[in-house]
Amino acid sequence: MNAADSLRLASGLEKLGATKTEYIAEADIAVLNTCVVRQSAEDRAYGWLHRVGALKRDTRPDLTVGLMGCLVGVKGNKKIANTFPDIDVFLPPSDPAPLLNLVEQQQFIQKSETDVVSRRHALQDGELILPAADCGTTFISYVPVVYGCSHACTFCIIPFRRGIERSRPVDQIVAECRSLAEQGVKEITLLGQIVDRYGYDLPDRSNLAMLLERVHETPGLERIRFLTSHPNYLDDELLRIVAEMPKICDHIEVPVQSGSNEVLENMRRGYTVEQYSDLIERIRMFMPKGSISCDVIVGFPGESESQFQATCDLLSKHQFDKVHIAKYSPRPGTVSARRMEDDVPAKEKERRRKTLDEIQASVLSDINRQLLGKKVEVLVEGYQRDRWRGRTRTNKLVFFEDDRVWAGNLVDVEINWAGPWFMVGNLVRTD
Repeated sequence: MNAADSLRLASGLEKLGATKTEYIAEADIAVLNTCVVRQSAEDRAYGWLHRVGALKRDTRPDLTVGLMGCLVGVKGNKKIANTFPDIDVFLPPSDPAPLLNLVEQQQFIQKSETDVVSRRHALQDGELILPAADCGTTFISYVPVVYGCSHACTFCIIPFRRGIERSRPVDQIVAECRSLAEQGVKEITLLGQIVDRYGYDLPDRSNLAMLLERVHETPGLERIRFLTSHPNYLDDELLRIVAEMPKICDHIEVPVQSGSNEVLENMRRGYTVEQYSDLIERIRMFMPKGSISCDVIVGFPGESESQFQATCDLLSKHQFDKVHIAKYSPRPGTVSARRMEDDVPAKEKERRRKTLDEIQASVLSDINRQLLGKKVEVLVEGYQRDRWRGRTRTNKLVFFEDDRVWAGNLVDVEINWAGPWFMVGNLVRTD
C-alpha cells in the first residue's frame, strides 16, 4: 500500500514539474512514507527524521520535508509535529494533496482552480501517469481498491492510522489498471488491508470477484494478484474466479497469525484453527497447483510454549509456500497494548521466530525441489548480479542467465536448482 501511495505522490509531483533524484543532497523535496505496524519500522522513521532535520538546519534550509503515511495517520500527529519542527508538511495515508498544494504555492504556479482540481483528481480517478524514471522499467504495479480497515484485531494499529474501510468505485479502479497497462505494466496487484472485503461498503454491493472479472478484461495486462485476504471473507465465489480466470495468478495470501484458538480469540481474529484449516483445504481443492502464503505473529501476550508449538504444528501440517513471521510489537492505542501485558521476553520471541523460520526453510526446500526439471512461466522483473530475476505465477523467485534483454517479458524457465528462498534455471529458448 505504501508503494502504491508513493507512486501516486511521485506522479503528482512530476506533473508539477519535479524530477526524481536518488540523492537527498540534490533534492528540493524529500518525503518519508512511513509504516508503524512494527516498532522497528517506526524507529527507522525517527532516525531518518533526525538526520534530515539536521541536514535542513545545517546546510539546506530551503529543503521541503514531508512526512507521509501511518506515522501521520488520518487524524494527524501533534506529538510528531512538536518533536520534529523541521517537517514542512504532513500527508495522511493515501493522500498526496497536502504536499501538492504546498509545492504549487512555493513555485507560485499560476493555474486556474479547475486545472488544479482536475490535476489532483487525476491521481484518484483513473489517470495514473507513471513518473518518467519508471516508464519502461516498471512492469509490476499496485492498485489500492479498499482503503483503511474496520476489523480491529487487538494487535493492529492500521484502523487507527488509516481510518475506516473505504472501497473505491469499480470503474475508477478499472480505469487506473487500463492506464497502467497502456504504459507497459504487465502485472497488477489489487490491494486492501482486507482485500476480500472490497465492496462491502459500496451501495451497489460490488465484491472482489466481480472486480477481478472486470480487471481481467484489461488489454495488455498479463497477470493479476490481490492481497491481503482475511479467512472470514475468502469465499468459494472468489476462489472459483481465481481458478477460472487465466490472468489471475493462482496464489493466495491469507494470514493465520497463530495455531492456537486461545491466542486467536485474544487477537480477536474471528475464526478458529479448525475453520482456517478447512479454508486451506478448499483453496487447494480449487487450485491444486496453486500456492498459499500466510502471516504469523510469535510472542503475542500470554502465548505459552504449548500454544507456540500449536503454530509450529500448523505450519508443518499445511506446508505453506511462504510465511511472513513477525515478532509481536505492542502498538500504542491498540487493545493488546492497553489491556495485555507484553510478557514474552524479547529473546524468547526471537527464538520462536527462528524456530518457525527453520521449519519453513525445510518445508520450502521440499516444495521447491518438486519443480526440479520442470518448466515454469516467469515474468522478468529486472537484472540482478549478472542474472535475470522474475517470479512464477505462484510467486516464487527465479533467476536465469541470458545475454538478451528480457525485462518485462514472460518467459519459460526450466528449473535446475531449488533452494528454500529462490530457484535457478535455464531459459527455454523458442528460436
